[in-house]
Amino acid sequence: MDVAGYIFAGLAAAVHVYIFVLESILWTAPKTRATFGVKSEEEAITTQPLAFNQGFYNLFLAIVSAVGIVIAATGSASVGIALVLAGTGSMVAAGLVLILSSPDKARAAVVQMLFPVIAVVLLVIHLL
Repeated sequence: MDVAGYIFAGLAAAVHVYIFVLESILWTAPKTRATFGVKSEEEAITTQPLAFNQGFYNLFLAIVSAVGIVIAATGSASVGIALVLAGTGSMVAAGLVLILSSPDKARAAVVQMLFPVIAVVLLVIHLL
């Protein structure tokens, strides 16, 4: 169960790195604007500082999860699992906030939460 949990945590980290790229680097690009429902380039420029900051939150969650995977793989399983659960648990919590605050973005929230939820469930089962 732990290996599968780490695999899903790695996938979750990869998704969040991708979200970082969209939010912090490609925010004003037409495809990114369409993905996030930003109607105009002017709106994208206005919201760019917020998206930039939010993208870094996603990157930091990915880094915490990835560092946890590496630490677990190098022999400190308890520290690794703690870090992976902190990263993926925060990803799940952020997805829940998105669903509750913007139900029209439920699809995006599911994309954000799917791999982290699976990772959390598998790692908690492993701990039990």
